[in-house]
Amino acid sequence: MIIRAFLFPGLGSQSVGMGRGLADASPIARAVFEEVDDALGFHLSRLMWEGPEDQLTLTENAQPAIMAVSIAALRVLEADGNLLLADKAAYVAGHSLGEYTALAAAGSLGLAQTARLLRLRGQSMQAAVPVGEGAMAALLGLGFEAVQAIAEEAAQGDVCAAANDNAPGQVVVSGRVEAVARAMALARTRGARHSVLLPVSAPFHCALMQPAADAMATALAQAALARPFVPLVANVTADVVTDPDMIRRLLVEQVTGTVRWRESVLRMAELGVTNFVELGGKVLGPMVRRITPDARMQSAADIAGVEALAKDL
Repeated sequence: MIIRAFLFPGLGSQSVGMGRGLADASPIARAVFEEVDDALGFHLSRLMWEGPEDQLTLTENAQPAIMAVSIAALRVLEADGNLLLADKAAYVAGHSLGEYTALAAAGSLGLAQTARLLRLRGQSMQAAVPVGEGAMAALLGLGFEAVQAIAEEAAQGDVCAAANDNAPGQVVVSGRVEAVARAMALARTRGARHSVLLPVSAPFHCALMQPAADAMATALAQAALARPFVPLVANVTADVVTDPDMIRRLLVEQVTGTVRWRESVLRMAELGVTNFVELGGKVLGPMVRRITPDARMQSAADIAGVEALAKDL
């Protein structure tokens, strides 16, 4: 028996034109983009398809846009393949904002509600730290524990944290600009293969995001969350969760906490997952292949990919 997990990407999978082919090919996909536009009160879909790129990459726009493409792909997949996610997936998981997409896919959050929460999440994250005061950097070639130690040493009383444990040898630090620069310099002396600043607008997943966590705590307290019909493997615990109140708490913790993606994929493998499917992007596949080389990885981000996946499933 095949045990499968469906995965949903985070920031980095956005680009001008995203979702356009799905919308052109399928009224089901178009309905998703229209519902998101209505929920947000402006034509996010037009921005996704026509740009400008600098506006699309603003985190308040990119977050709901990435979610919309993933959900559109899922709904087309279910219709074209005459299948249900609940029948094909044992678990769902998402990278950072993708966790909200995973919950929408699994029926825990409504589509319109998810779009509004992600727009608020993006706005709150951007507002938490003035532009230019925070940074994120990928430290390549070092293990998570080594990067944690580097971040603690580099902080020097300021904020620097291991933000994303993406894959073996691919860990991201986040914090104040000066502290992140110190971490990059330390990493070079500790055997890092490479260190590179990331083109992000804020230092996500560190203590500087506490104002955004507070805003999300207020919003999520008022949000209607149902029990997901497919269990979620959560970012901050790298373990299975289905209780709505626990999901609320973990979504708040996720804003400042580490995205434990490597451990999440390993946990799903421990639970018997042999097949991973990424919907809405192709950024998680390379990470999964590095974490679990023997697992089967499939990605579907456009209509051709969705149609091929529907036939395979």
